[in-house]
Amino acid sequence: MNTQIDSQEFAYTTESNKSVDDTTVALLKAIEQKGGWTIFQVYDIQERLAAKGFTHTPLKIIEICSAKYASQFLKDDLLTSLCMPCKINAYQDGERVLIALMKPSIVTQFFPNTNSEKALQAEKELFEIIENSLK
Repeated sequence: MNTQIDSQEFAYTTESNKSVDDTTVALLKAIEQKGGWTIFQVYDIQERLAAKGFTHTPLKIIEICSAKYASQFLKDDLLTSLCMPCKINAYQDGERVLIALMKPSIVTQFFPNTNSEKALQAEKELFEIIENSLK
């Protein structure tokens, strides 16, 4: 059985008019300005793959977390930790640079005990971070 999943259901994607590096910097600034979110790590996937002899287009993954939301989700269902921390990706897709995020609201489909209102609030804040990085 071949099941197609529409990425719009679980991912938010938008285009940046900056390079991947500049988009990443703009996202980091927007995260800091938003407040309440901690940057855990930034992975340069292109660089890591190059170190192993593979070529890939630019891809940066930013891991972030909000203690307020993480605490709530973990109280609701400890297995939500499988979806943590939140990741915002900046990557090259042909001539375009895209930003992608897994929507926190999708977590409620996998973990029904998760507070959907909190998931939507976290999602709203993450969308704001992304939108602010585009300015």
